[in-house]
Amino acid sequence: MRKKQIKERIFWLGAVDWDRRLFDALIPLPDGTTYNAYLIEGSEKTALLDTVDPPMTGKLMAQLEGVSKIDFIISHHAEQDHSGALPRVLERFPDAKVVVTPKAKGMLIDLLKIPQDAFITVKDGETVSLGDKTLKFIHTPWVHWPETMVTYLEEDRILFSCDFYGSHIASADLFITDQGRVYEAAKRYFAEIMMPFRNVIEKNMEKLEAYDIQMIAPSHGQVYDRPAWIMDAYREWVTGAPHNRVVLPFVSMHGSTRQMVDHLVSALAGRGVGVELFNLAVTDIGKLAIALVDAATIVVGAPTVLAGPHPLAAYAALLANALRPKARFLSIIGSYGWGGKTVETLAAMIPNLKVEVLEPILCKGVPLEADFQALDRLADAIAQKHKENGFK
Repeated sequence: MRKKQIKERIFWLGAVDWDRRLFDALIPLPDGTTYNAYLIEGSEKTALLDTVDPPMTGKLMAQLEGVSKIDFIISHHAEQDHSGALPRVLERFPDAKVVVTPKAKGMLIDLLKIPQDAFITVKDGETVSLGDKTLKFIHTPWVHWPETMVTYLEEDRILFSCDFYGSHIASADLFITDQGRVYEAAKRYFAEIMMPFRNVIEKNMEKLEAYDIQMIAPSHGQVYDRPAWIMDAYREWVTGAPHNRVVLPFVSMHGSTRQMVDHLVSALAGRGVGVELFNLAVTDIGKLAIALVDAATIVVGAPTVLAGPHPLAAYAALLANALRPKARFLSIIGSYGWGGKTVETLAAMIPNLKVEVLEPILCKGVPLEADFQALDRLADAIAQKHKENGFK
């Protein structure tokens, strides 16, 4: 794909990856993705902002064929989907300097073996002039690695945000044309890589409030030419209260746990509590991550396998522990054949979750009337907890 003009002497470069379906051997990509780089031509100097994933290097180099000189390569983030083509770009433009945070310099040396003398490190708030265009660098640690920064183009009021506000969507459109589709993709993106760092991200968002941001150009997804809505969405995801909602990931081998899950879903709905159900045998974990952003309560449904939780339920617990959602309550339901330590094992997998654990319910074999009554009491407790906390 050819480079595209965003504004006068500001261009999108990069690659659209229509076929990629998995990121980091972990994150599903149902809509593919893009690797965005940007070229800014000042009256005196030229800057390239980020590069592309290594397999897409050829596409970026073809887009740069008509560029006679690059003075600065701004590397916002050392991860290879942004920095992987840096060695090739430096071969083509050996006099260019790589502008990074101090932490990024060491990481890029480790990951890509870029020589020490290729770098310029910048402090938080430092600027570089391209003549009639000024780049201001804002350190944004843990969005989503410790070395990250963003760039604000002062004259054009564009924030080049790297992973901040990004979304995994493959599209030929430069600007957003379907806000609903992008909202879900951006929430998935936030849930999968940003949510564990909510507290630091809140501070970084506060730093950005000082800037008049008229456009956001992220490293994945389309450009926001009306960015207020995605910034508002991030504020809600980061600082908003949990919703009156239960997320219920489960797996059932012979139907007993499924009977318990179905009963609890009905009991919660009857008490005015929303529920999102995820059968871990078939679910998209990205959808589960999205649901965790807002949920007030997590209930894990797990049969016992070899004296412990089913591996899929254990995976869901480990995922929730890694993502650190703002849920306040957690419980476990399921069945067992002869015994085991399902509850103890799952509880040990979630030390990062700051939750109140509600009484788990495990039944021996198929659930009986007493087990369904216990599930009703659990639904009562969840509904009451949500009401007491004002969750809506």
